[in-house]
Amino acid sequence: MRSQFNKVASVVLLVTLTFGAGYFLRDAQEPATPVAAQTGTSREELFAPFWEAWDLLHENYVEPLDDAADVKLMEAALNGMMTSLGDPNMSYMDPTTYEMVFSDISGEFEGIGATVRKDEETGALLIVRPLPGSPAETAGILPGDEIVTVDGQDITQMEQEVIITLVRGPAGTDVVLGVRREGSEDIIEITVTRAHISLPSVEYDILDGDIAYIQLYDFSRDSATEMTNALTELDPQSHSGLILDLRGNTGGYLDVALEIMSQFIESGPIMIERGAGDQEQVYQAFGGAMAPTVPLVILVDAGSASASEILAATFQDLGRATIVGTQSYGKGTVQTWRQLSNGGAVRITIAHWYTPENRSIDLVGVTPDIVVEFEPLEAGTPYSYELDSQLQAAIKALDGVGLPQVHLPISGGLRHL
Repeated sequence: MRSQFNKVASVVLLVTLTFGAGYFLRDAQEPATPVAAQTGTSREELFAPFWEAWDLLHENYVEPLDDAADVKLMEAALNGMMTSLGDPNMSYMDPTTYEMVFSDISGEFEGIGATVRKDEETGALLIVRPLPGSPAETAGILPGDEIVTVDGQDITQMEQEVIITLVRGPAGTDVVLGVRREGSEDIIEITVTRAHISLPSVEYDILDGDIAYIQLYDFSRDSATEMTNALTELDPQSHSGLILDLRGNTGGYLDVALEIMSQFIESGPIMIERGAGDQEQVYQAFGGAMAPTVPLVILVDAGSASASEILAATFQDLGRATIVGTQSYGKGTVQTWRQLSNGGAVRITIAHWYTPENRSIDLVGVTPDIVVEFEPLEAGTPYSYELDSQLQAAIKALDGVGLPQVHLPISGGLRHL
């Protein structure tokens, strides 16, 4: 199998973004058909010890090595290379993971339709809420349910990405979830029929009669248009205030983030990016803001990353908004995704970003002006904004009723199944 892996990686696609808990894209295409690339002589010399070890392993290992084993060895080498520099935001994605991540970016996938987060204490996947009208809701999945098995497999020791891969699958097929409900140690099995899921990018409403509310799930290609539509419908300038909910929003396209930020800031710098060799680019607001003066509160949590954080941090620096919630993720670097000839991809850090006040939130996150923990609802209790402790704090902040800044535990980032 050596000839199959005579090139460690060949690059066929470039998309620039941040990734970790979040992502920040300039552009993206669907994964391309793998194409081989050329390798120079010096590279062959550099990797001579690698191939020597490869040959020695195949000649001497006590067990037979088949094609699947060769793929595992190759991917382990890629993983080792990408993690060897100690940058937690660089990694190798195998083809399956890359396809899954790309579907997350597009907001279209096949699964059960539920917002989840990993419970680091129990290892279970906690249902934050089933999406309205989703297969999960139809099957009886409830907020607060803990998924502990998938098709009979214990998932409590698995990584979150692996679990998501198990739960997702072709529309029309069934997945059996072992669920533990609050107050009981019993595990009940619930069969859910997967379907095509389209995640909304923006949802909006009027709260308490005079407060405009927008939840922005991501910064995907349609988000700017959906935000414009929401602002047109809500006409927030005619209301007493607006709450922009970025909880669980892990980021998205750079140009979309700039466009959305420009709806609330009329002019001036809104982001600074610094790359190798002290290269610097300052991004300016586009102008034509639809809500430049409405009192604004932004909700964040540990799942708010990258594009969400630059928006929140910039608005905080400029005094444009009050930030409410818990500490955000802390993603202040920019990565590029490059697809490889096997259909996988690598993530490589290429820049750092800063607020207009030259502040970096990398590994720190955005500290809210008002720190409030989300209080989970009892199992079986439907979500209501009146029961959302963080959202209620945001409403009070708009009413001018401040809350003491008390640092409380934070929850993990949100994902969708």
